[in-house]
Amino acid sequence: MTPVELSRTVLRAVRCAVDEGELSVAVPARAVVTPPGPGGCGDYATNIALQLARPAGRPPRQVAEILRPHLSRTAGVADVEITGPGFLNIHLEAATATVALVREILDGRTNGHANGHANGHAIDSGHDSQGSHEGHSSHESQRAPYGHTPTLTGQVIPLRIPYDIRAEVVADSLVRIVATQGGRAEVGHVRAGEAVTLRPVPAPEDPAPLGADAARWALLHPAAHDRPRITADHLAQRESNPLFRVRYAHARARALTRCAARLGFHGEPGDVPGDVPGAEVLVRELAGYPHALSAAAAQHAPDRLARHLVATADAFLAFQPTVLPLGDEKPSAAHRARLALAEAAGTVLAGGLSLLGISAPDYL
Repeated sequence: MTPVELSRTVLRAVRCAVDEGELSVAVPARAVVTPPGPGGCGDYATNIALQLARPAGRPPRQVAEILRPHLSRTAGVADVEITGPGFLNIHLEAATATVALVREILDGRTNGHANGHANGHAIDSGHDSQGSHEGHSSHESQRAPYGHTPTLTGQVIPLRIPYDIRAEVVADSLVRIVATQGGRAEVGHVRAGEAVTLRPVPAPEDPAPLGADAARWALLHPAAHDRPRITADHLAQRESNPLFRVRYAHARARALTRCAARLGFHGEPGDVPGDVPGAEVLVRELAGYPHALSAAAAQHAPDRLARHLVATADAFLAFQPTVLPLGDEKPSAAHRARLALAEAAGTVLAGGLSLLGISAPDYL
C-alpha cells in the first residue's frame, strides 16, 4: 500500500464511521499520511483524528479509537496503534508495503522529472524583476511521478528575491519543487515597496568556478540561515562529499541494472526481508521522499530535499552489495526483488537531483 493509497484508506475509514453513525462530521477532501514523527511507530502516521475532533465534538483519542478498527480491517494493514494526543500509527504488512512502494516509484518513471535525466541548469536562472517562472503541471503523464501530490493545487506562491546568486538558485529549484505539489511559484526580484519573501544567507564568494552542479549543491544543501561553503571539497570524489555520494549511488543503481541484464535477469517488485543488510533503512527513506518534497515546498527549503537525498544515498550504498548473485549463485526471485528496490532508489535519487537542477550521470 502506497502513501497515496493509504490516504484514501484513511478517508474510507472516516466515511465508514460516518455511515455507521459513529461520527457526525463532513468527510474531509484529503488525509495527510506521513512517516511517524518522534514518539510514533509503525510505517505511517496520520493526524486525521486531531483534525476531526473539534467538528465531531469529541476528544481526539476518542475519534482515533473509533477509526482504528475501520483501518485495522483493511487488507495490507497489519496493525494500528494510537500514540500521543490521538495520532493513528499504521503498521503495514512488510511484503505488501515494499512491493507497493517499489511499484509506485517505478511506475512513475515515464515522466521526465521522475527519470531524473537532468541536463544541468545555469547557476543564474535569469529571472528579471518583471518575470515569473511558472511550474510544470504534475499531470504530465497518466501516472504522476512518485512524490508528486495535489497538496498545493491552485495555489500561486510568490517568491520575491533580492539580486543575489544564492537567492536565484534557491528560487529556481523551488519553482520545480512547488510544481511537484501542484502549485505554481512566481519569481521576481524585489521592487521598491515590496517585501522580500525569500532571502537565504548569501554565499561568501562566487560559486561559478565550481561548475554548475557543484555550485548549485553548495548553495542548496545548507539551510537558508546557514552561510554556504564555496570550496573545492564539493568537487572531491570521496565519501566525505555528500554530493558525490548521492551521484555515485545513482550511478551504482544504473550499473546494477546493466550488470543484471548481462546475467540475464531484470528487476521485479517483490518481498525484500528486513534482515537484508540496509533494506529496512532504504525502504524507510524511499517512503519518506514524498514528505521531504512536500516539506521542501511548504517551507521554501530545498535543503530538506537535498538532505533527504543524502540519507537515501547512504542507505542505498549499504544495501547495494546484496543485489547481484555472488560466485556461482543463480539469479532468483530474491535478486529480482532487490534489483527492483535498487532501481527505485536510483529513480528517486535522479528525480530529486533533477528538481535541484543537478545532473544525475549514469556513469561516474
